[in-house]
Amino acid sequence: MKSSYHLPVLLEESINGLKIDSKGVYVDVTFGGGGHSYEILKNLSKEGNLISFDQDPDSINNSFDETNFYFVNENFKHMKRFLKNLGFSKVNGILADLGVSSFQINTPTRGFSYRYEATLDMRMNKKNNNDAMKVVNEYSEEELGRILFEYGELNNSKKISNQILKARSNNKIKTTFDLNRVLNPLFPERYLNKNLSKIYQAIRIEVNKELDVLKSFLEQSSQLLVPGGRLCVISYHSLEDRLVKRFINNGSFSNQKEKDFYGNFLVPFKKVGKMIQPTNTEIKENIRARSAKLRIAEKIN
Repeated sequence: MKSSYHLPVLLEESINGLKIDSKGVYVDVTFGGGGHSYEILKNLSKEGNLISFDQDPDSINNSFDETNFYFVNENFKHMKRFLKNLGFSKVNGILADLGVSSFQINTPTRGFSYRYEATLDMRMNKKNNNDAMKVVNEYSEEELGRILFEYGELNNSKKISNQILKARSNNKIKTTFDLNRVLNPLFPERYLNKNLSKIYQAIRIEVNKELDVLKSFLEQSSQLLVPGGRLCVISYHSLEDRLVKRFINNGSFSNQKEKDFYGNFLVPFKKVGKMIQPTNTEIKENIRARSAKLRIAEKIN
């Protein structure tokens, strides 16, 4: 078994969190470079199985030839259906390393980063009909403002959306650097990169419907895990982490615990330990880890 991955985030902590049974069935819904999957496979016997998902066709190049490994080139919002197709109705552990992968960010042509000049794209799945160019050039001012406020947590979202509409009325905004030139005058230089990051994050989340996918994934996880099975989720911004935390604590995406008709709590998980963040040493070795948060939960029944 070969691996060409680069520095998976919170590797030891997430593998320990899964509490791997060598004969169990495990799912890695964000295969990427294969780092977490590689480590899970190392802990499995030939009787154990690993199913890994990634909607990015480029990730197939990092796949493994092991007979107990299955690669599914699909969005993990389809997790339950594809596991059923493979003959797995229940699993012992599920791992998600959310957000855009280092490989995608560092591939300039994908248009995920404001640091590289590229066509505005940001699609994790290249078959997706929506892309960043469409969001920037075709969404209404109100839609853009909502996305920037909700997904980028930008208080000046209306000002930013207005600036984009003025610019695109003259020329279509086609590339990342075109967009940067529109946005640069809005921010002092020392705050520019931070705000560009938030704006690009907001557009990327909209293009890929990331929060909707996350909600579906969490609900499916509660249905697929056996009692005592573990869920490990690594998130990178407060929007993701808030959904994960609420679902683990309440069985819902609100601050209220889910209840049945008789008033009994319907919380499928119990949290395991406290939220885990990377050490300073890991952050120095892998800058992507700086905002990572790992939450671990165990299926109750």
